[in-house]
Amino acid sequence: MRAIQFTQYGEPSVLEAVELPLPAPGPGEVLVRVAGTTFNQVDATIRAGYLASVFPMELPHIPGIDVSGTVVAVGEGVAPDLVGGNVVAFLPPTSSGASAEYAIVSAELLAAAPASIPLADAATLASSGLTAWQAVIEHADVRAGQRVLVNGAGGGVGGFAVQLAARAGATVIATASPRSRDAVVSDGASQVIDYTSTPVVEALTEPVDAVLNLVRTTPSETAALVALVAPGGVFVSTTTPGESAGGVRTVAVFARSDAAQLTRLAELVDAGELRVDVSERHSLDDLAAVHTMAEAGKLRGKVVLTPTSRS
Repeated sequence: MRAIQFTQYGEPSVLEAVELPLPAPGPGEVLVRVAGTTFNQVDATIRAGYLASVFPMELPHIPGIDVSGTVVAVGEGVAPDLVGGNVVAFLPPTSSGASAEYAIVSAELLAAAPASIPLADAATLASSGLTAWQAVIEHADVRAGQRVLVNGAGGGVGGFAVQLAARAGATVIATASPRSRDAVVSDGASQVIDYTSTPVVEALTEPVDAVLNLVRTTPSETAALVALVAPGGVFVSTTTPGESAGGVRTVAVFARSDAAQLTRLAELVDAGELRVDVSERHSLDDLAAVHTMAEAGKLRGKVVLTPTSRS
């Protein structure tokens, strides 16, 4: 099979296309013919070596923590009727990833892919959808009538977070650049703050019940965001952790794979209650170029990558 891997940490140029033997699923595993994977910032951070002590792994490594595709074989102990099913999964960062024509996936991570969108696009639901669900529903417990600030709404997690908070009945205030404004409004934001022209702490004149922080912030910026939350509210961050103050609860989110939650997200997509926004599509052979674009700040939302079809 054709795959993209890196044999050493470094710049995007370390990503290279290679031909590898087709892997065989072991006990509790399935072999998935990959329809799509996505670009995630954590993939780039791992590739650069910044998380080598956090996520130790053997090199060479195939990146890609999101996968959607079709089960083509199962290992011992896995129900054979999974073969032929379209699935989606969030893979552990240390496992061999989905930037390949085929990927090995633990069967316990699988959820049925939504049928109403292209199978490749379903990969966007995995890490980003689960991060948003766990931040909005599980940790912030967003409810109707609340005011919620989503800081970083233009990113891949942000779009899902805005939708889930709005679906819960909250009034959503979102920070986004002009290029993401229309998408964020479509996701359900009632107010969009252009952070490129106005600091959020100046634009927000009333306290909120929850802040979902999805971008890396300095300690002073983080403290200022925590200060925007009313007493009894919550500051939830997927990046820089906050310190509790003034009766505000703080939570650091480390997204985990959860097949039941992923199944629910897929159901919401098929019910028309959750929109998947794919900003760009690329061939897997363009993965190094996509990493370079990300480093230059040229990506918005979710970017889907698909294996190059071969006759």
